[in-house]
Amino acid sequence: MGSESGVRSQPRILVTGATGYVGGRLLPELLARGEQVRSFARRPEAIQPRARLEVLAGDALDGTAVRRALEGVDVAYYLIHAMGSPDAFEQLDRRAATVFAEAARDAGVRRIVYLGGLGSGEGLSTHLASRQEVGHVLASTGVETIEFRASIVIGSGSLSFELVRSLTERLPVMITPRWVRTRAQPIAIEDVIAYLVAALDLEPVGHEVFEIGGADIATYGELMDEYARQRGLRRLLVPVPLLTPRLSSLWLGLVTPVYARVGRKLIESLPNETVVRDPSALERFAIRPRDYREAIARALVNEDRQFAETRWSDALSAGQRTGRALRGPTHGRLVDSRTRYVPVGPAQAFAPIRRIGGGVGWYYADELWRLRGFVDLLAGGVGLRRGRRDQATPTVGSALDFWRVEAYEPDHLLRLRAEMQLPGRAWLQFEVDGDEQGSRIHQTAIFDPIGVAGLLYWFALLPLHRLVFAETLAGIAQRATLRVT
Repeated sequence: MGSESGVRSQPRILVTGATGYVGGRLLPELLARGEQVRSFARRPEAIQPRARLEVLAGDALDGTAVRRALEGVDVAYYLIHAMGSPDAFEQLDRRAATVFAEAARDAGVRRIVYLGGLGSGEGLSTHLASRQEVGHVLASTGVETIEFRASIVIGSGSLSFELVRSLTERLPVMITPRWVRTRAQPIAIEDVIAYLVAALDLEPVGHEVFEIGGADIATYGELMDEYARQRGLRRLLVPVPLLTPRLSSLWLGLVTPVYARVGRKLIESLPNETVVRDPSALERFAIRPRDYREAIARALVNEDRQFAETRWSDALSAGQRTGRALRGPTHGRLVDSRTRYVPVGPAQAFAPIRRIGGGVGWYYADELWRLRGFVDLLAGGVGLRRGRRDQATPTVGSALDFWRVEAYEPDHLLRLRAEMQLPGRAWLQFEVDGDEQGSRIHQTAIFDPIGVAGLLYWFALLPLHRLVFAETLAGIAQRATLRVT
């Protein structure tokens, strides 16, 4: 894609790994600065088209593709690693860094900016040693290289944060190995991105290493305690000194299977302290990182915002299997997403949704909804007795039975947030999209469980939820088609 004026401009900056966790957050920040940016990824279709952004497809091990990506580039961000590979990741990392360093030298790139791992002394894990070796390889051809070495990165979707989340959410009592007492200096993802962006304006330095961390030092155990506190969970950590890194990795695979393959490699690094020893980053940059408590709070808030902005119906459904990929991470949330096509326009398709609840009811098994409201009253909740103030048009912030209207766009969107007593948080969203022939009604139920009780609640009621959600959508589609609103 060219510039906003339609004239194609030569990108000044290359971002590799733009589909990854850090690269995906760095890219919009650079564009917001008005930079001309080129991204280089194996899956270019995963990168949203934007003004001033050029997207190239290619593999980091393909020298020809890398050289093409670096043509005319002034600053290149190297955010690639192979830790998720089933092969020997350190060999792949070494090869990719060598290809990139030589291509950058040949292309006349002025500066490489690289994000590696913090750690020092003897006995570094294979993971940390490989991350630091990559920094040396990138600088080996003489291209000026700024290497940031970060401790635990806290942000919604980061591997370290997701490990903390999974362990804390799923285990009321945790048998913990020695590494939960290892000191680290967690840093918020926002502060990592700030350092990466600031590297554009740093005076020439040659090859320089900056150790970056948050405002305070914490252990994994303290991070789990803080996460539990902010989520309202009670957790007990029971230390077991004999639980070795190898046994810990097997235990991790059972408790957090989504992250097992990468987590088993990461866990070897956990006995290594990752504390900032060299304060030069604070001397050379104006950035003052936040503490880990604020970082966790921001991760949870930003996660809610990002998840709400994602169309939940694009997530893989718990009620039906589809071939669609996740558009955004679910972060442990449980999703039931369904779609029904109706041969009417968006306004007519949305009319039953607009009037749902209250005196109209829920278009299927109203007695079950009333029973759920009665149970909620017994548990100290609000029940169904609130009804709705305006049966014709929802308003944001108004009550709707035991829901609260969180978002409303006429003829397009209604999102309800549950206010009944639940071991977690829940939303119910309806969207309508029209085309020349008719409309698609997307109905999505989201549950964010708190602890084991939340998971048990969801799966115990899953058969009933599937029936009710399916028939509710069918009832909406029937009302829309028959103009009965």
